[in-house]
Amino acid sequence: TFSQLCVFNYDTKNVEVRYAPWYIQDEPRFAFRGLMLDTSRHYLPVDVIKQVIDSMSFSKLNVLHWHIIDEQSFPLEIPSYPNLWKGSYSKSERYTVEDARYIVSYAKKRGIHVMAEIDVPGHAESWGNGYPKLWPSLSCTEPLDVSSNFTFEVITGILSDMRKIFPFGLFHLGGDEVYTGCWNLTPHVKQWLDERNMTTKDAYKYFVLKAQEIAIDLNWIPVNWEETFNSFGGSLNPRTVVHNWLGPGVCPKVVAKGLRCIMSNQGVWYLDHLDVPWEQVYTAEPLAGIDDTAQQKLVLGGEVCMWGETADTSDVQQTIWPRAAAAAERMWSQLEAISAQDLETTVLARLHYFRCLLNHRGIAAAPVTNFYARRPPIGPGSCFVQ
Repeated sequence: TFSQLCVFNYDTKNVEVRYAPWYIQDEPRFAFRGLMLDTSRHYLPVDVIKQVIDSMSFSKLNVLHWHIIDEQSFPLEIPSYPNLWKGSYSKSERYTVEDARYIVSYAKKRGIHVMAEIDVPGHAESWGNGYPKLWPSLSCTEPLDVSSNFTFEVITGILSDMRKIFPFGLFHLGGDEVYTGCWNLTPHVKQWLDERNMTTKDAYKYFVLKAQEIAIDLNWIPVNWEETFNSFGGSLNPRTVVHNWLGPGVCPKVVAKGLRCIMSNQGVWYLDHLDVPWEQVYTAEPLAGIDDTAQQKLVLGGEVCMWGETADTSDVQQTIWPRAAAAAERMWSQLEAISAQDLETTVLARLHYFRCLLNHRGIAAAPVTNFYARRPPIGPGSCFVQ
């Protein structure tokens, strides 16, 4: 078996594969090689999530970023606050604690960590379906009420319950797209701000840092979307991992400040952008613009993001694959081993082969060279050339 060919080299600290007369040594370039799956915009059954995990393992991706909850729905059971999942689309579109634990266990057996996310304070409208006091008012249903102690009690309860499910050391707290205007238009929140001589930008920082404290107290390393760094990067906890998404050039600024970074530039690694060709996915470089070796080590890796507004069980796999495999090779292989020129002759055949392999394993990966991702073949032919 393959495992019988593996030998741990105690001198180099690498796992090596030996079998005379050939010798293989391989290791990932980046420790964090992620895929984000959004189950708030469309519920994905557990069996579909398992299929995604299986396909991730085939391409050496090792972190499932589970964007479980967002403003549209709250599908996860939280025992401490059992009304929260009243924000789910329906009773049949929910994940029990047992479901979540099973997903984590299933992923672990395939060498994959699960990084969960609650996106606060901005993407949390669904929370108020179970607990309306979390809304500043009926006309201001997000961001969450920054002035209420109850808001942070609920966040503490959610994170405490989720800590029992998700052992991975990173936890994503979101923090993006926080439109604070209605805080100023809600009398009791406006009074709270005035009493503290705070602007809404100050309140945004206050919220994010308080959520970070809760996560850190639970022995998690907080991950936040890049708006937090762009708005008040000097105030973020030094353990913070900044998650880039808005565009290129962010990770160089992050690591220059001594913080760690994950790259997910939406122009190349957002899989719901169906017009991004595989070549652009492949050539995206997480270390672009970072020449200092010490700063390069602060880039944990990257992540392709499968946002779910237009993806559900019917099309999620063919939206992910095969383009995610192009990013996976970029994150695994050493830079000198990655094809730099003439991608049509050096990379395309590998992607065709991998796409066909996925199809043979029951994964609905779309043709590689479609102008728009996830569309079916334009005519008859072998999956090795489509």
